[in-house]
Amino acid sequence: MERITEMSPRFQARMAGVSYLLGSLTSVFGQMVVLGMLVVSGSATATAANILSHESLFRLGFVSSLMTVPFHIVWAVLFRGLFKPVNRNVSLLAGFVMLVACAMWALSSVFYLAPLLVLQGKSSLSAFAPEQLQALALMLVKLNAQAYDIGLVFFGFWCVLIGYLIFRSTFLPRIIGVLEVLAGLGYLTLLWRPLAHYLYPYNLALAGPGEISLLLWLLVVGVNVERWKEQASAAGDLGSRGAMEGREGD
Repeated sequence: MERITEMSPRFQARMAGVSYLLGSLTSVFGQMVVLGMLVVSGSATATAANILSHESLFRLGFVSSLMTVPFHIVWAVLFRGLFKPVNRNVSLLAGFVMLVACAMWALSSVFYLAPLLVLQGKSSLSAFAPEQLQALALMLVKLNAQAYDIGLVFFGFWCVLIGYLIFRSTFLPRIIGVLEVLAGLGYLTLLWRPLAHYLYPYNLALAGPGEISLLLWLLVVGVNVERWKEQASAAGDLGSRGAMEGREGD
C-alpha cells in the first residue's frame, strides 16, 4: 500500500502526460492536417469538391477533432488532483476553464461535420443553388475555425493558471511554469484576431517550448513524489489549522 501511495502522484502525472499527448495529436490531426488538406482558402467550389471526394478522410478528421474533448477532460481532472496541494482555488479555476475550452471544441466539431451534411443534403436543401450550398459549407468551415480558436483562448488562460501553479509547486521545475505562462499568453492573442494575425507565427511559436517541455517532463519524469507529498502535507496542515481557528472563533 505504501508503494502504491508513493507511486500514485507519479502515475497521475504520467497519465496526464499521455492524455496531454493524445489530446494534442487528435486536435492537430483533425483541425490542422485534415482541414489543411481539404480546405482551399477563398474557393468554396474546390473545398466542396475536396470534402465530397474525400468523405472518409473528412469524417476521420471530425472524429479526431471530437476525441480531443474527452482527452482534455481527463487531462483537466488529473491536473486538478496534482496541483490541488499547491493552491486549491486556482487548480479548481483551471479545471473549470479547461471545461469551457472543451465545450467550445465540442461546438466546433458540430460546425466541422455540418459542411458535409449541407453538401450531401441536396434533396432537403433543394431551394438552394449548388453555388449557394458550397458557399454555406465554406462558411461553416470558417465557423469551425472561429469556435476552435475561442477554445484555444480559454486553453491559453488554462496554460497561464497551470504555469503559475507549476512555478509555485516544489515538485516540478519552475522554468516549465514560466514557459507554460508564455505559451498561454501566445494563445490569448487569438482573442483579438488582428493582433494574432499581426504576430503570427511568433505568437503560436511561444506554445512550443512550454507545452513540449511539460509533456516530456510528465511522460519521462512525472513528479518528485517526496516533494509532492511534503507540499500536500503542508496544504493539509494549513487547511486543518484554518478549520480549527474557525471553530475556535465560533
